[in-house]
Amino acid sequence: MYRILVVEDEEDIREILRNYLSAQGYEVVLAGDGVDGIAKFHSGKFDLILLDVMMPKIDGFGVCELIRRESDVPVIMLTALEEEEYQIRGLDLKVDDYITKPFSMPVLLRKIAAVLRRIHKEGETEQIVYQSLTVDVTGHHVYVEDPDRREGRTEVELTQKEFELLHVLLINKGIVLTRQKLLNLVWGEDYFGEERIVDTHIKNIRKKLNHHYISTIRGVGYRIDKEG
Repeated sequence: MYRILVVEDEEDIREILRNYLSAQGYEVVLAGDGVDGIAKFHSGKFDLILLDVMMPKIDGFGVCELIRRESDVPVIMLTALEEEEYQIRGLDLKVDDYITKPFSMPVLLRKIAAVLRRIHKEGETEQIVYQSLTVDVTGHHVYVEDPDRREGRTEVELTQKEFELLHVLLINKGIVLTRQKLLNLVWGEDYFGEERIVDTHIKNIRKKLNHHYISTIRGVGYRIDKEG
């Protein structure tokens, strides 16, 4: 499990980030300002830092400069400052990526995943194995065991949204996720379409996998049961 430090002075944004990142399977540690961020950074090992720029006590650039004196941990900066000089300053501090506020959570999640993929050791993959299903998160592949095939498994082609839905349900095994929750996590909070689009995608996933790994909890949502 990847461990992410979120350094952000706005409490509502901190909580939103905590909820979304936790739902994606990340371990999240929160800091409310630059000083707290440095202290939390020294409290343990992190795989990535989400760092706000405009903060009291020590701004994001100051925090990043202190971190870079002792670590190359990936840093994504969150900022309302779009001026080129600020972006250049961040890049000079070896910031791995920039995202401007207000930002799309699905876009941020993809940026985080992209940065984490880049720091994977060569040949290393992140996989989720569940019953006869194997999901290669890094390579974006889905396999189902097939005793009739010589290689023992069949690759199943899922669309981007189908893959993300399956991934979210797998990392939340045993938890019922409502349609609205799934819409927020996969399509984003700014999506205003019909909730039934989730049902359509779940139906397609079941058909392609030829197995009902996903349970329907009537009147609530969907769940993948824990094993054992």
